[in-house]
Amino acid sequence: MPSIPSTPLDSVFGLILDLPSRRPAPDMPARLEGLFQELAQEQGPRPPEEVEDMIWAIWASHEDEAAEETMAEAIDALASGALKQARPLLDRLVARHPGWAEAWNKRATLSFIEKRDADSLADIARTLELEPRHFGAVSGFGQICLRQGRLNEARAAFQIALSINPHLEDLREMLEDLAPENLMLH
Repeated sequence: MPSIPSTPLDSVFGLILDLPSRRPAPDMPARLEGLFQELAQEQGPRPPEEVEDMIWAIWASHEDEAAEETMAEAIDALASGALKQARPLLDRLVARHPGWAEAWNKRATLSFIEKRDADSLADIARTLELEPRHFGAVSGFGQICLRQGRLNEARAAFQIALSINPHLEDLREMLEDLAPENLMLH
C-alpha cells in the first residue's frame, strides 16, 4: 500500500505529539526547569504571569551580548510592524546561533505574520527540537492549523500548549471556541 505523503504541517504535528517524551537541548539554562515546574502549578509562590515573563526573558537572552542586542532590535522591529527590518536580523541570528531556540521562534513568528506558513513551520520545528517546552511555538503551530482549516490539529496543539503553560487564558478560550459543540457550520 503506498504511503500518504507527509506535508510540513503533518511533520511538525508529529513532532508536537512527541513533545512530552523529548528533553530540551543540553545548553538550555537549568533554571528553566524550576520555572516550568512552578508554571505548571495552579497556585505557585509567584503570579504565573511573572513566571511566564521570566521564561520569555531567559529564552530571549544569550551569552553573546551582540546577539542579545540584535534579538532586542528584531523584537522591536516585529512589535512596530517593521517586518522588512526584522527579517535580516533574524536570519543573521539563526545563521550565527543555530542552537538558540528563541531566534528560530521569532523568525517563525515573522514568517507567520507574512503568511509564509511553510517557512514558519520549518522554524517552529527547529524551535521545538531545541526547546520542546516552548508553549509559544506550539501555540503558533495551532494558529497555522487554524488558518489552514486543520481544526483537529489546532485543538491538539492548543491542548499541548496548555499542558505546558496552563495559564494561557486566551488560548483556553480559543480551545473552548473550537470545541465541536461550539463550531457553527456554514
